[in-house]
Amino acid sequence: MSTAPRLTALDALHRSLGATMTDFAGWDMPLRYASERDEHNAVRTRAGLFDLSHMGEITVTGPEAAAFLNYALVGNIATVGNGRARYTMIVQEDGGIVDDLIVYRLGETEYMVVANAGNAQIVLDALTGRVGGFDAEVRDDRDAYALLAVQGPESPAIMKAVTDADLDGLKYYAGLPGTVAGVPALIARTGYTGEDGFELFVAPEHAEQLWRALTEAGAPHGLIPCGLSCRDTLRLEAGMPLYGHELTTALTPFDAGLGRVVKFEKEGDFVGREALRAAAERAESAPPRKLVGLIAEGRRVPRAGFPVVADGKVIGEVTSGAPSPTLGKPIAMAYVDAAFAAPGSEGVGVDIRGTHEPYEVVALPFYKRQK
Repeated sequence: MSTAPRLTALDALHRSLGATMTDFAGWDMPLRYASERDEHNAVRTRAGLFDLSHMGEITVTGPEAAAFLNYALVGNIATVGNGRARYTMIVQEDGGIVDDLIVYRLGETEYMVVANAGNAQIVLDALTGRVGGFDAEVRDDRDAYALLAVQGPESPAIMKAVTDADLDGLKYYAGLPGTVAGVPALIARTGYTGEDGFELFVAPEHAEQLWRALTEAGAPHGLIPCGLSCRDTLRLEAGMPLYGHELTTALTPFDAGLGRVVKFEKEGDFVGREALRAAAERAESAPPRKLVGLIAEGRRVPRAGFPVVADGKVIGEVTSGAPSPTLGKPIAMAYVDAAFAAPGSEGVGVDIRGTHEPYEVVALPFYKRQK
């Protein structure tokens, strides 16, 4: 028996805007409103407004909240200052990635862990299972928040029209409580598009009021509503990993080229430490495969799971692929044998339904905004 998808607080509004809806991780979410390309380009050149209420918020509180998160996650959460955020991961004992996360420090003994929608329950269960022995509490707050995001170069100007919070002083990967269009919010300078932008955590009952206010304030700046489809091409151009594609339980952070998030120097033990130490040594001596960018010489689009080939042999696999509106060519991320991972490696292609299409190997990301 199938379970009905969950609906965000903005579901009726999305439908009134003519959004094409899709099931994503058990949620009914807007895929696009009109043109995916137009939505993508709006974020790159002006601004886009997203509903991200499917993300999973988990609150951790208590005198030993920081020590607990240091044990449960691979990062050094104890060094995160009040009002700051950190990108990190939660892994299995064998080092396999359970999810990538953002942890916000909301107060002296209060943190918010934001998990990907498809992994939120898994992360919640893992944290709950690891908290024993610590003076800390893990709370499921997924129903307590709606999450809106304004992304793009015009986002600071749009936000300044609806809040008097100190946005100029708000650094990347930081958050502060404030009022936006009369609505209490946690204002975070984070995002998944490669552009400057803000993510706004609010009570679900305030989501529609905030969406309409941002739409009105954004109109002179070219802001348009954006769906998950362009969010995927934006993050792909920015070289940002997606769980289930570049990140899985079969890979450690070192396999994914993200070993920098693992902090062996922090105090105390943490889940997966021994396995990750071994993975770090393997990655340093002889990494089996590396994550690279691929740019098509032709027009055919690679998709996740397509083999990467060279000299008639399979040397890797595409993890994400799509047409790039910014580059005007199909692009992909792929894990390839280390011997073919250097930018400009000769003879690399993607097997697209039996035809070996030539691709250029490049360093990630494909796109980086001008600061």
